[in-house]
Amino acid sequence: MLKKLFQKALVQGPDPDQLNPIPPIKQIVFIKNFTNDSKISAGDYSYYDNEEGYDCFEKTVLYHYSFSKDSLIIGKFCAIASGVKFMMNGANHVISGLSTYPFPIMGSGWEKHIDANWPFKGDTVIGNDVWIGYRSVVMPGVKIGDGAIVSAMSVVTKDVAPYTIVGGNPAREIRSRFSPDIIKKLSIIQWWNWPIEKITEAIPALMSDSIEELEKISA
Repeated sequence: MLKKLFQKALVQGPDPDQLNPIPPIKQIVFIKNFTNDSKISAGDYSYYDNEEGYDCFEKTVLYHYSFSKDSLIIGKFCAIASGVKFMMNGANHVISGLSTYPFPIMGSGWEKHIDANWPFKGDTVIGNDVWIGYRSVVMPGVKIGDGAIVSAMSVVTKDVAPYTIVGGNPAREIRSRFSPDIIKKLSIIQWWNWPIEKITEAIPALMSDSIEELEKISA
């Protein structure tokens, strides 16, 4: 059955507007179709593999309160493994004072004590074609570049350069996936922005290690 589904999908790929790209496997969902939060966005074909089954993506985005100013922005063709969590700025506490207790968020008059020193690290931005491994944690305001890989169970505390593999707690660079020349070419090609017909044609090149073949298609 799966073989027939894949053969059908390979005509132009799965519909990015459907809930499950592989209907029999309910745990794999296209993220953009599973969020109702205007401060969470994901590009076409980016998926989340949830081992707990059919569920909402918002549960992976922690401390993202209604009054929070930050957004989680995910590009296209990202693969996010089960158990991944995104810590948002609502998790931050003021640590310069004598107490770290978050009095202002409790309301009932205490909210007037929120000041400009409340920690805010900006939006969390995940590029295109990024793979985030099993049970990794992405901290507030982190930017992960296109084509990067985050190893399983990593804690990403700082920005990750495009096409870099990181891992550990805190996550550190393991190696670059490609030479600087190839990375530069990929950043210019930006295949994820092509029409889906062209991406479908390019799948053999995208799954190979030949930048020359991809360049031929991009020309």
